[in-house]
Amino acid sequence: MNLNLFNTPPEQWTEPLSPGAQVLRQYATAHTDSLLAGIHAIAAQAPFRQMQTPGGYTMSVAMTNCGTAGWITDRKGYRYSTTDPLSGQAWPAIPADFRSLAQAAALAAGFPAFQPDACLINRYQVGAKMALHQDRDEPDLTAPIVSVSLGLPATFLWGGLQRSDKVLKVPLLHGDVVVWGREARLVFHGIAPLKAGQHPLLGEARLNLTFRQAL
Repeated sequence: MNLNLFNTPPEQWTEPLSPGAQVLRQYATAHTDSLLAGIHAIAAQAPFRQMQTPGGYTMSVAMTNCGTAGWITDRKGYRYSTTDPLSGQAWPAIPADFRSLAQAAALAAGFPAFQPDACLINRYQVGAKMALHQDRDEPDLTAPIVSVSLGLPATFLWGGLQRSDKVLKVPLLHGDVVVWGREARLVFHGIAPLKAGQHPLLGEARLNLTFRQAL
């Protein structure tokens, strides 16, 4: 089903994934410049880094955060922290235009009261991936997740409530936004290894912004 969103151009449409989840195709494309400028400023304060999982595995994805809290992982476990462990300082604030985009996307997907206080920013180089996982470190699981894709195309892996459930492979392009919540809130999801390519703005890379209510 293809539905226009609030008088958006015809190339923008919604694509259902499962109950409670949908892709808003090209929803963030017009915001590319401000998003990239914001990411550059955030990374200048809180650089991208490849974190270590509790099991000692170094993630292939480089990550930073902005907001009241940032998601981190190390030998102690997965959790949110109000400070950047590299600097001991508070994470950079979520830029106003980031917040507005996330809230508008959530509203377009049927989640009208989204108040993101954390934004995870992932940088994928060719070959980087994200294993199937659930986002369950947030105390309020009634709030949705809003995920923005920039740069190289990626294959989004969308499963079910069990890790063993069948996985749908969903192509994500620059500017696409995925929103999920309600019955889809704890669906297992991930990113297949990023394929080689060249994006006109980001080169051989993909950036992903994931907005959450973390505190």
